[in-house]
Amino acid sequence: MIDRYSRPEMKRVWSDENKYNKWLEVELAVCEAWAEEGVIPQDDMVKLRQARYDHVRMEEIFQRTRHDVTAFLRSVTDGLGDEGRWLHLGLTSSDVIDTALSLQLVEAGQVLSEDIDELCQCLKSAAITYKDTQMIGRTHGVHAEPITFGLKLALWWTEMERQRERLAQALHSVRVGKISGAVGTHATVSPQVEERVCNRLGLEAAPVSNQIVQRDRHAHFVTTLALIAASLEKFATEIRSLQRTEVREVEEPFGEGQTGSSAMPHKRNPELSERVCGLARLIRGHSVTALENVALWHERDISHSSAERLIIPDSCLALDYILGLFTRIIRGLRVYPERMWQNMESTHGLLFSQRVLLALIEKGISRESAYDLVQRNAMRGWDEEMDFRELLKSDADVTSYLSPDELNGLFDYGYYLRYIEETFRRIGLLEYNLTTGQIAVE
Repeated sequence: MIDRYSRPEMKRVWSDENKYNKWLEVELAVCEAWAEEGVIPQDDMVKLRQARYDHVRMEEIFQRTRHDVTAFLRSVTDGLGDEGRWLHLGLTSSDVIDTALSLQLVEAGQVLSEDIDELCQCLKSAAITYKDTQMIGRTHGVHAEPITFGLKLALWWTEMERQRERLAQALHSVRVGKISGAVGTHATVSPQVEERVCNRLGLEAAPVSNQIVQRDRHAHFVTTLALIAASLEKFATEIRSLQRTEVREVEEPFGEGQTGSSAMPHKRNPELSERVCGLARLIRGHSVTALENVALWHERDISHSSAERLIIPDSCLALDYILGLFTRIIRGLRVYPERMWQNMESTHGLLFSQRVLLALIEKGISRESAYDLVQRNAMRGWDEEMDFRELLKSDADVTSYLSPDELNGLFDYGYYLRYIEETFRRIGLLEYNLTTGQIAVE
């Protein structure tokens, strides 16, 4: 697994210690509920509240029982007296495992939400900083028409805001507990006990269950992580493309003394962005497994269990890592406005072709005829690297409709950017204050 790359907070969530602490927390919450129902004497509850599991002892027992929950329970009851008989009263293993897993997922989700908040803050700041930094927009990898780098970043920011909402929805889906016994009938533990336990743990009781919390909930969570990772991959792929030597409009951070190649000292590779893309693929693969875990035999089997021990922690750890990594990229991104301008100018005005097309149409020419006039000059500009404006001025068919002054007026970069501020206002970024971090939405 990649836990060595993730933040300490996420490592703690998926540590064995936290998992078994959650198991004990669930077991004791059930005991408290039974005590409130008058089943467990209060004197026994005083002792039960002091219960602890013994990890070493648990491992010893597991070698014989080959069952983690029975080994866990034995390691707890070994340190208790007669009151130990109340532990696991009426429960099945999944009552404990699945409810504890929900607690872990809530904790992991909180860490990921903080990660997204930090990235969104960086994207907002960068979008405002480069709001008016002109660059060429590209479709199919080919020059299209001008945009600004800030607009590209604002687009990313709004996408991450949507991902924040999706994560909140996925967390709501997994914020459930299940204390309903062997096949979910509540035959050995009442719905009232389940409600008490879940309320104590800050979860909702699953309205109906069989032996497990239903895995469509977990699939919702993992596929949401995959969707967030897909956005990060999209952003990182763009940075990789813009960092290519032929483009070189941005570069990810590259520290002094860092090396890009063991053989070529000049190399500055987008290796951070490439790492984001690679791990996004890992998470996407885990989402497929999560979907396959939804279909189980009858009231349950354990075909999902072994896979979940890998895919759920791995997905959380990997996403935590690449969210932090991409935040680092944005925070330290090198932006080259002069290079952006050079690239826009490199096609000698071809990017204004649509403006000329529309102007000719407004003069009364059919769209097809106007398109042919503009395209034949544009293709010559491509092939001979000639100035598009001068080619148009020398074309009698064009100048019979558009004067030189009219043509000059069409070659105006500002035309393409005149609604940038309105877009920023619409998404609430126009009045964003880089110093205070506050947004004043009109």
